[in-house]
Amino acid sequence: MSQQDLEDKTGVSKRSISRLEQGESVQLENLFKILLALDLGENIDLLVPDQTKRPSFYLEKSDNKNRRVRKKSVKKDFKWGDEK
Repeated sequence: MSQQDLEDKTGVSKRSISRLEQGESVQLENLFKILLALDLGENIDLLVPDQTKRPSFYLEKSDNKNRRVRKKSVKKDFKWGDEK
């Protein structure tokens, strides 16, 4: 399907279609129109994260390479000022 055909079918401008093809940002409404016109409406659910999962679930898992290391505290015997 050409950009012109898609524009005629959806009412979304060719510029917006071109931006979508190039990976640039487009309005969400225009994306939905294009998905529906291409019979990909079932994929709209993939754009919304599962609300039952915590946001941290979607972060990439690391192997702790960049983790901050705490210094080990050395316990010193406490002495009052008058003790030697």
